Amino acid sequence: MPATTALRRSLAVLAALPLLTLAACGYGSQATDDEAEQVSAGAEKIDGLDTVRIGYFDNLTHATALVGRQGGILQKELGGTKAEYATFNAGPSEIEALNSGSIDIGWIGPSPAINGYTRSGGKNLRIIGGSASGGVKLVVNPDKIKTLDDVKGKNIATPQLGNTQDVAFLHWIAEQGWKVDAQSGKGDVSVVRTDNKITPDAYRSGSIDGAWVPEPTASKLVAEGAEVLLDEADLWPDKAFVITNIIVSQKFLKEHPKVVEAVLRGSVRTNAWINDNPDEAKKAANERLKQDSGKALPAEVLDPAWESIKFLNDPLASTLDSQAGHAVSAGLLEEPDLDGIYDLAPLNEVLRAEGEPEVDDAGLGVR
Repeated sequence: MPATTALRRSLAVLAALPLLTLAACGYGSQATDDEAEQVSAGAEKIDGLDTVRIGYFDNLTHATALVGRQGGILQKELGGTKAEYATFNAGPSEIEALNSGSIDIGWIGPSPAINGYTRSGGKNLRIIGGSASGGVKLVVNPDKIKTLDDVKGKNIATPQLGNTQDVAFLHWIAEQGWKVDAQSGKGDVSVVRTDNKITPDAYRSGSIDGAWVPEPTASKLVAEGAEVLLDEADLWPDKAFVITNIIVSQKFLKEHPKVVEAVLRGSVRTNAWINDNPDEAKKAANERLKQDSGKALPAEVLDPAWESIKFLNDPLASTLDSQAGHAVSAGLLEEPDLDGIYDLAPLNEVLRAEGEPEVDDAGLGVR
């Protein structure tokens, strides 16, 4: 039986439930957390655990978490174990929350995952799955920048020093033969570290000439008159690179493996639902963003942003290894030992059960 057919059959009952749940929540309406996140009466707790604490960003690149939460898919897989959620604006704060025990599992970008793993000597986290690829663009003021060569001498924003997009942009700058001091951002290009929430304001004021940013920030800038100069996907083989991983604290993984497996199963089934129902999934993600941040994305931002992201279970481990190398060459990271950063055994068990192909850790898995 083809893998995709097996997956769809195994999801037959589940697929009906999210659709009913999502319809009950009312995409585009004022859905409440209780409607989608309610623990079913009498449902059994997994591993006897009362709650699991899950973190994610309010970005479309974290739409697996957004949709999985909004549709109640993650909660359904967790049974009587209550999913509690926390949202973050930056990777370092999510890593800090994981280290302190404030969250147990999280959706996060590759650079903070690498930094968190290496700075703890490989003791605090594991990457246990993938979630998304793509959704990162260099967008610029077309009056000031018309070609890639024009980027030299301009002020270009990235979200944060050492974050995934910052590393990617510094690597791209180096490939052009230009020089920039990684820490200060000064050089042939001025790299201006700017929170995604205020990047559109910075663009409107003229203090930046463009930005290397994830969605939906890139499309927000386009709505302000910017143009896409480069899609980062075009720089990668097969146009695929990891933008969002799923991580877990090693302590939690050891003590509650069945809960981890349930979250991964919810993620796999959410991605299947997203890919089979892209329009409904896009609305679900936007409704979750509205509930989290108080503001939904307009169609002129949401639609192009959504189109540039691919949702998948493969963590694309070889691309994370490449991104680590980019951070080293940029001077932001010492040569890392990434052995053991992945534990994909729980995910592969879920994928086998769903009739899906297993994924590879590029030689960086636990021994």
